[in-house]
Amino acid sequence: MKQPLAIEILKSGQNVFLTGSAGTGKTYVLNEYIAYLKVRKVPVAVTASTGIAATHMNGMTIHSWSGIGIKNVITSSNLSSMKSKKYLKQHLENAQVLIIDEISMLHLGQLNSVNTVLKYFKNSERAFGGIQVVFSGDFFQLPPIGTEPISKRFAFMSPSWVEANLAVCYLTDQFRQDNNELNEILNEIRSASLSNKSRKHLLSAQDTTLGTKFTPTKLYTHNVDVDRINLEHLNSLKEKSKKFKASTKGNAKILEVFKKSVQAAEVIELKIGAKVMFVKNNPEAGYINGSLGEVIDYSDVGFPLVKLINGKTIVANQDTWSVEDDGGKALATYNQVPLRLAWAITVHKSQGMTLDAAEIDLSKTFERGQGYVALSRLKSLSNLKLIGFNDVAIQVDALALKADKRFQELSCVTEKAYVDTKELEKQAKSFVEFCGGITDPHEIEKRGKKLKQKNSTKSTYDVTKEYVEKGFSISEIASDRGMATSSIITHLIKLHGQYPKLDLKKYKPKAAQLKKIKPVYDKLIKTKPKGEPFRLTPLFKDLKGEYTFEEIKLSLLFL
Repeated sequence: MKQPLAIEILKSGQNVFLTGSAGTGKTYVLNEYIAYLKVRKVPVAVTASTGIAATHMNGMTIHSWSGIGIKNVITSSNLSSMKSKKYLKQHLENAQVLIIDEISMLHLGQLNSVNTVLKYFKNSERAFGGIQVVFSGDFFQLPPIGTEPISKRFAFMSPSWVEANLAVCYLTDQFRQDNNELNEILNEIRSASLSNKSRKHLLSAQDTTLGTKFTPTKLYTHNVDVDRINLEHLNSLKEKSKKFKASTKGNAKILEVFKKSVQAAEVIELKIGAKVMFVKNNPEAGYINGSLGEVIDYSDVGFPLVKLINGKTIVANQDTWSVEDDGGKALATYNQVPLRLAWAITVHKSQGMTLDAAEIDLSKTFERGQGYVALSRLKSLSNLKLIGFNDVAIQVDALALKADKRFQELSCVTEKAYVDTKELEKQAKSFVEFCGGITDPHEIEKRGKKLKQKNSTKSTYDVTKEYVEKGFSISEIASDRGMATSSIITHLIKLHGQYPKLDLKKYKPKAAQLKKIKPVYDKLIKTKPKGEPFRLTPLFKDLKGEYTFEEIKLSLLFL
């Protein structure tokens, strides 16, 4: 199916599964539809199954948006508790369209939970509470995490998927790879019919010599290989190493679990010249989870200066990961510079990236789909150095293959039903009216211009202000906006000056914390040279690291 028809079908208000091979423009189609809805005042929730995918869509994770967290099953008591949360109640009841990107990595139990939550908040027994749902993804990509057989994890095996009665739009035009050897290989892997000719072409990449102007990223299937390669490269650098140790606070048991999920290690050893990757989202600072660069120096206070591959230099200041209870109270916090060594990364971490060149080791491939994901990161075979291979790398899950063939058939049925798109145009207008949106062409044009102007002038602080007014916690704002908690605290300080009447009491630290920080702050203010800005580092040192930079900065807002 061509992209324009898929967009018209989305506009009609039907529930849709948007799929196709890597590089066929699924994200482009979604962004076009999102822009269309916003101009017409139709409330749309943009979500994804993973944090990286959500960043690509300027959205949030479906787990956060729906309030299900990591749960695969939602109980009636869970629902009652969720109903009391103002921010959840507001957006769940208002949403008319829900988009879930990278649906392949969403566990079927979690899709069922989202269905349950929407039915409850919309007070409707219709699928997903009667709103339009749009699932996007490719089931040849990596599967959902779980201990059950893959067949019991795929979202398309859930009752909720069937209940949604999705129109399938299978995109066919390739935009990442041209009609070259790599594209042919990927298509044959998808159909489980890799020819001897294509196999020889793929294996010939073992003899490829990549240019020496840059160090290509190495992809491995296992963390142990990634760690080994990164350590070897680090040790080869003659520069003096500098270690960054994480600080933690809170419940010990929660921290043990928490540490395993944070990409930044408890002790990070770096050297000037080290190739690194950011492992947290902070678009405002110019990087996202997955941004690659090189350590070129250290800031005045000792944090790494990273030159990204786009040429921009960024200070990798310490950041905070936290686990909070339902009331927003931090149960455990983990503070560390948001970096990891990146001469090598895992295939799993590469999903969603487009690499100019890569060295890929598929010798230990253990999960069907890993080989396809790794190879589809590239634009052409000439930029691939294959440093290891096994037959699992070219295998796809039998159930995913069977489902994909059915999706192609269903997409053809959908396409034939809309040879004449006039009916879709009528449905589109009716759907917008049903959602309470606007349909008058002059009003749409006027709003489009207004939105364009607003988006170009609306400050990032005003966006945070909207979250504050909705009652979001600092960590919730940071997660939703894909930014660091330290950036959100800076926003609060700025907002306090711009809007003195804005209620920020929700974010006020405990009295004991303020009591400890105030006298040290007062002493430093008195001794600070006239005309120089106040710096947090002396205050942090005088407090002997008892509080993080973020905790100190937030405290100063209330002193």
